[in-house]
Amino acid sequence: MNIDRLLQQRDEEKGLAGAIPPLDQWQPPLSGDMNLRIHADGSWWHEGRPFARPKVARLLASLLRHDEDGYCLVTPVERWRIEVEDLPLVAVEADFRDGAWWFTTQFDDVIRLDGEHPLSITLTPQGEAVPQLPVRFGLAARLHRNVYYQLVEAAETREVDNGVTEVGLMSAGQWFALGQLDDESLGEAP
Repeated sequence: MNIDRLLQQRDEEKGLAGAIPPLDQWQPPLSGDMNLRIHADGSWWHEGRPFARPKVARLLASLLRHDEDGYCLVTPVERWRIEVEDLPLVAVEADFRDGAWWFTTQFDDVIRLDGEHPLSITLTPQGEAVPQLPVRFGLAARLHRNVYYQLVEAAETREVDNGVTEVGLMSAGQWFALGQLDDESLGEAP
């Protein structure tokens, strides 16, 4: 994969510098494994060193998808598997407007929290339950801690089945749970 050539092609395509190519239409055979790792904090590392050029990480993120072979960088003629420690994207901003929560990743993907992009709570490699949301092509974004705290601050509680109290929020007309409160959290005796 010639990164400099890809950067030049991307720069020559007017107005498409941040566009995501149609990765779902490209089906090249697996070319092998690339010594590239995305750490849990969303940083990109190549051969054990962080990327020196953020522009390269941004370009490669636009070529990333998750398929049957794992996380892969895809062009029309190549597909290279890479290692992802947790999730490849991190939601670094959240904004509430027009009745919905909108999230932005470190590479400027913008996702509306709705039925197509629901919030779910999954475990990190360290075993922590942290929210994530789907982005594109099988990729998901983990919520950055500051974004999560912003949501918790805006959250409300509601009682659901069997007297369980959920903490969550409304977005695009739907309820999304951030977690549950136990009796101790509510100040009640067990």
